[in-house]
Amino acid sequence: MAEEQTNLEERIIIKDQHTKEIDLVNRDPKHINEDVVKVDFEDVIAEPVGTYSFDGVWKTSYTTFTVSKYWCYRLLSAILGIPLAVIWGFLFALISFCHIWAVVPCIKSYLIEIQCISRIYSLCIHTFCDPFFEALSKICSNIRVALRKEI
Repeated sequence: MAEEQTNLEERIIIKDQHTKEIDLVNRDPKHINEDVVKVDFEDVIAEPVGTYSFDGVWKTSYTTFTVSKYWCYRLLSAILGIPLAVIWGFLFALISFCHIWAVVPCIKSYLIEIQCISRIYSLCIHTFCDPFFEALSKICSNIRVALRKEI
């Protein structure tokens, strides 16, 4: 009975990951487009002091810019959003697949194989280099440096 309950909970958790509710108000909860897409009318068009157009032209330009940006984005996302979501989903699935089935096993295999070579290399260094540097240190240990100031 307890095992069936655990299996049911696991299936609910797995299903919940794919069907979870999305936030329709805050669509960038991790702020990944915080600095990229914040382009308003004032960021693109500005009139310096002394070079003003008519107030009606300025208001109409603002409204035209804002509304056209809004609707062009909505139309482009309606037309291209789903196909691009499929492409990006496929691409990230491909990257995940390659990472899981190729990259990590290759790295693990390399680490296992290099461990043997590492031990042989370490043994060679300790066998040949340690005595040489130990002898060199004994030779150089009796060197004394004295500084005198001659007038």
